[in-house]
Amino acid sequence: MSSQSSPTARALRALEILQDRPGVSAADLGERLGVTERAARRYVVILREAGIPVEATRGPYGGYRLGRGARLPAVMFTQEEALGLVMAVLDGQPAATDAEDLVGRALGKVVRALPDSVGRQAAVLREHAAAVPRQHSTRPDPATTSALVAAVASHHRVVVSYRSGSGRTWDSEVDPWAVVVRLGRWYLLCHSHHADAARTYRVDRIGAVRETTQRFEPPAGLDPVAALEEALSSGWEHETRVVLDAPLARVAPWVHPTMGRLESLGEGCVLVGTTSNPEMYAQEWLARVPFPYRVEGGPELRAAVAVLAERLRTALEDPR
Repeated sequence: MSSQSSPTARALRALEILQDRPGVSAADLGERLGVTERAARRYVVILREAGIPVEATRGPYGGYRLGRGARLPAVMFTQEEALGLVMAVLDGQPAATDAEDLVGRALGKVVRALPDSVGRQAAVLREHAAAVPRQHSTRPDPATTSALVAAVASHHRVVVSYRSGSGRTWDSEVDPWAVVVRLGRWYLLCHSHHADAARTYRVDRIGAVRETTQRFEPPAGLDPVAALEEALSSGWEHETRVVLDAPLARVAPWVHPTMGRLESLGEGCVLVGTTSNPEMYAQEWLARVPFPYRVEGGPELRAAVAVLAERLRTALEDPR
């Protein structure tokens, strides 16, 4: 913050910091404002005099935070922030260019609420940009997603109604650890009490969520993204085992965790895992690996690779 900034501008900046970092100390607030700790306290006083409840907590973990029920001024965006927001929404939800789309309606409200000097460019970007949907992206029901996130935050066990890709449905009692977005798909990472193991459920396939009164504690040190990758590569119905004629270090960049576990094997390596879709494993995952390999198991994956190989062989036949 420039030393030429007005007290009002600094007070508004202090309000932004309090919104973004509840519990910020006076020293940290002053550093972010570019003023002394004493001056930072004065800006807190200015906010309080303006009717914004700023609470102070003492102690080593204390600091300033906004009180409940605070009536805040309208959110202000710079032009770069507004354009960045529109770009991020269109990247994740290409249909948001349509005013009838749920996210599109919400984005339109945000753009219309912006000052003309900022909103004009955002509106032009939204109107004229085009986005291609990701091949495997899904859009789960917002109410279902909200219910799962609430259960994750409150550490309450839930019962979910689930439909598999084959159409089979069942109810499952789970401890919801996290909701994770991966490559355009939304997943619930949880502990299944029926299987007594970690499981992942596609949120778009969850039909209903019923929160129970039973509480749980998530695993200590849980890394939701790493745990999801590990869970996606195990527990499926078809075994996979692929031996690759290249060192593990060269193969690793071409193998994502959902394909299985890579282990050294002599001068090459072996990829061991499971899959629910052998055809996709053969056609989309293995086909892009640029090293010689042999599929030793299981039979479903070998059959899928054989079909792919025959299709490629046919493609090279001379029609004469």
